[in-house]
Amino acid sequence: MKTFLILLIALPLLRNAQTKQNDMEQKPYTILVLMNATPKWLSLSRDERSKFVEKELTPIILRVGKTVKVNFYDSEYFHSSVSDFMIVSTTVLDDYKLLIELLRDTKIYGVPYFEIKDIIVGEENLFEDFNDKFKKEKQ
Repeated sequence: MKTFLILLIALPLLRNAQTKQNDMEQKPYTILVLMNATPKWLSLSRDERSKFVEKELTPIILRVGKTVKVNFYDSEYFHSSVSDFMIVSTTVLDDYKLLIELLRDTKIYGVPYFEIKDIIVGEENLFEDFNDKFKKEKQ
């Protein structure tokens, strides 16, 4: 019986501690990097493009891979000025910045193989955090 009572008292305390810990966790940033392939990129053979990705881009992605997730997408069939885009997810903005700096040192930016059209940064459902904050301030 004592064990049961202790659990009844302890469980809500544990839940409150977990909720506070989850509230303090950083939501990941989602970053869209919108790009358009240039004639320099398109004039490369498919083999040359694959070798560039393997030799130049893969090591960069691996270097930041512990804290930054990068996915590449094609959109040339659906958009006239954005042929490709990256979706980057991270909680460590400094590592995202490193990713971009390392890409700037490649032919992606240098030749350029791609024109960067826009970079959009957001956090999922961030409005909910502000709603909670405003509710707490009113109390």
